[in-house]
Amino acid sequence: MDNNLERWYSMREFMEYLGVGRDTVLDWMKHRNMPSTKNGRLWKFKVSEVDAWMKSGVATDK
Repeated sequence: MDNNLERWYSMREFMEYLGVGRDTVLDWMKHRNMPSTKNGRLWKFKVSEVDAWMKSGVATDK
């Protein structure tokens, strides 16, 4: 098993990581194309992808 693989975070874990609520995360996914993947009924996130997205400034664009 490759120890360099990044794990996927659940919606709850990601809300805690970002310090925002579910509605904010869903809004960013819908209107600002925040990187995410849907696995069945569950949304999953990779910290590295969302960190890069936030650093690009897309999260704060209006």
